[in-house]
Amino acid sequence: MNINCQEHRKSMELLSLRLQLKKGLCHSKKRKEIEKRIKRLEKELKLD
Repeated sequence: MNINCQEHRKSMELLSLRLQLKKGLCHSKKRKEIEKRIKRLEKELKLD
């Protein structure tokens, strides 16, 4: 498996965003933004 730095950064960002949602410490507007970003990262990393 060959991972470049940008893919690694995106996967770490994805992990961080998922943890934020799991903790539930954000309000609904922020939650929607996080969910959009998660979907975009999953698509870029071909995880969807």
